[in-house]
Amino acid sequence: MAEEQNPDQEGMDEGLADEWAAAMSEAGETGETGDGIEDEWAAAMSEQKVEPVKLENLSGPSVPSGGLGSDLDLIMDIPVVLSMELGNTEIAIRNLMQLTQGSVVELDRFAGEPLDVLVNGTLIAHGEVVVVNDKYGIRLTDVVSPSERIKRLK
Repeated sequence: MAEEQNPDQEGMDEGLADEWAAAMSEAGETGETGDGIEDEWAAAMSEQKVEPVKLENLSGPSVPSGGLGSDLDLIMDIPVVLSMELGNTEIAIRNLMQLTQGSVVELDRFAGEPLDVLVNGTLIAHGEVVVVNDKYGIRLTDVVSPSERIKRLK
């Protein structure tokens, strides 16, 4: 709907426009410069064939017809390497070559300290070793939040 203007306001707008027109004519500004550059630009722009660009409606995120579950299905079968890190140490090659059966290598962690659970080398959780049906396993005791994982990548 168009807004209705107050008749007094309308008269003020016309008066202001008249004042601007008078000031522009006194200054000698008619929209042209002495060298005709503005006319050249106007001519060049009028020669251009400009077609309006049609944009998609960007009102919200688009979800495929299959839903979010179908997107996740695409990555569910990608293999990743899951590893547990008990600890680590640095050792000289001379000492490494002297290791034999029964040698003990001291690690940087204490007994009872949680293990690191890594996926493709990225820490995702901490856990403790358990034995289930004569096989080793790990019980997750602390899962690293996604925001913390991103901080560690940087």
